[in-house]
Amino acid sequence: MKFAFYTLGCKVNQYETQAMEQLLTARGHTLGQFDELCDVYVVNTCTVTAVSDKKSRAMLRRARRLNPDAVVGVCGCYAQTAPDELRKLGVDVMVGTSGREEFVGRLVEAAQSKKTWEQVDNAAQPRPFEQLPAGGLAERTRALLKIEDGCDNFCSYCIIPYARGRVRSLPLEAAVEDARKLAAEGYREIVVNGIEISSWGKEWKNGARLDGLLAALCRAVPDTRIRLGSLEPRTIDEEFCRALSGFPNLCPQFHLSLQSGSDSVLARMRRKYDAARYFESVRLLRAAFPGCAVTTDLIVGFPGETEAEFEQSLEFLRRCELSAFHIFPYSRRKGTPAAAMDGQISNAVKEQRAARAAETAGELSRAWLERQLGTRQQVLFEQPEDGYFAGHAPNYTKVYVRGDSLHNEIRAVEIRSLFRDGLLGEPV
Repeated sequence: MKFAFYTLGCKVNQYETQAMEQLLTARGHTLGQFDELCDVYVVNTCTVTAVSDKKSRAMLRRARRLNPDAVVGVCGCYAQTAPDELRKLGVDVMVGTSGREEFVGRLVEAAQSKKTWEQVDNAAQPRPFEQLPAGGLAERTRALLKIEDGCDNFCSYCIIPYARGRVRSLPLEAAVEDARKLAAEGYREIVVNGIEISSWGKEWKNGARLDGLLAALCRAVPDTRIRLGSLEPRTIDEEFCRALSGFPNLCPQFHLSLQSGSDSVLARMRRKYDAARYFESVRLLRAAFPGCAVTTDLIVGFPGETEAEFEQSLEFLRRCELSAFHIFPYSRRKGTPAAAMDGQISNAVKEQRAARAAETAGELSRAWLERQLGTRQQVLFEQPEDGYFAGHAPNYTKVYVRGDSLHNEIRAVEIRSLFRDGLLGEPV
């Protein structure tokens, strides 16, 4: 049978989709594209914003139109938090954010017998870490390794703890085994990801820390790059930097979640740091990893955000000299404390602030790229793009060169100029 997946949202969703694809191909099934005729369509949903909910519903309707006789399956955070909304769309097989292996089996069963099935548990109840096959499809250069699930932070704007449940972690030995397997399969880079990887090992209460896991991974696969997913600023302390600064295969790119540069907004968001602590994290990283990239996320238009608080955020981002940041207009999520707060900001103001933030992001990104002119970067090449071959430096800057196929090769490149959305260089 032919299966097609459509994935919305974060790298954890991408990881889980790739794992389900591997489970299916191991059973002898084939993978198709979502816009072609298939026996089963699966939408792996996201619910971070109202837009992602809308996209999830649209893709489910599209699957039904593509092949009215096909089995339509749905999983992920939106299915976990709003199963009633998806039942109205007539899905055949549904699961939330756990039980993916059984979900795959139920998809196959439904395709054979047209038997419907759903299982959406209570995410607030204790769950084990569900270990799924790491990696992805054979032609990829970069593999995903999920080490953690769930979140205990309960920021006032975020629905994810309600969708994913509490923190649970992949044991260190299992993570090392997966990393060695991926390196043996030819992957040149492993992206360590999870819902909140800074809390890896928290539930064991034995002193386990993320830096200990990362050091073990770097030692286990010394010829494979280790790249980190999003980190909480509190993760970065002197012990973290001391433990990891000596590993040449740890990519010097750190995505530190910020959300706002205003202490008053951070307090309303229930974030566990202030601007001074965030700035200290950036300082520590730059001292331990010279030339590293620091990127972040910014939410604009949070309830009650004044013009002065917004300007404070932009000024703080400039002070940090970040390499790049993603901008998200605040999305009201039913069931979160922020949804009931006074001072909800209009869409027009949120859009205007997002546009101004994008200007600042552009200025910082250009300055970051210009600082790399004349440097030499080890680039992992991934794919051809309009006459060039493109890849990423360890700091995740996109680099283009002219040349023949360099797929999955790491080559030294002299950086010559700014180009498209990155840099243009010449292989050494």
